[in-house]
Amino acid sequence: MSSNKKTILFDGVCNLCNGSVVFIIKRDKKDVFRFAAIQSEEGRQLIQNYNIDTSKIDSILLLDGETYYTKSTAALKIARHLKGGYPLLYGFMILPRFLRNWVYDIIARNRYKWFGKKESCMIPTPELKAKFL
Repeated sequence: MSSNKKTILFDGVCNLCNGSVVFIIKRDKKDVFRFAAIQSEEGRQLIQNYNIDTSKIDSILLLDGETYYTKSTAALKIARHLKGGYPLLYGFMILPRFLRNWVYDIIARNRYKWFGKKESCMIPTPELKAKFL
């Protein structure tokens, strides 16, 4: 993984997560992010390298150098790098983590019910392939 790139690990069978990846790619004008599905070989290797307890994660992880972020912290740190008004969402970091994660957990827990689930991970188009590990 390139040291100046941040990697987003996402649930590759979740429609909301896949939609979020497409959303991020369209707004990542500075080419900050790379992506890997948690279920992919690359994703599993990164989880092992970072010694992440997968029983405590659900849908998104942000790997940044030697550090990783989960849940609402990951989402807000990602928003900070997107074009448009999305960096303003980073202001929600002032809220206590338990409060931010409470909202995040409700969405994460219901993501398959509300947004559906794929049978397999998304296959990136040839032009997007460079963004995936």
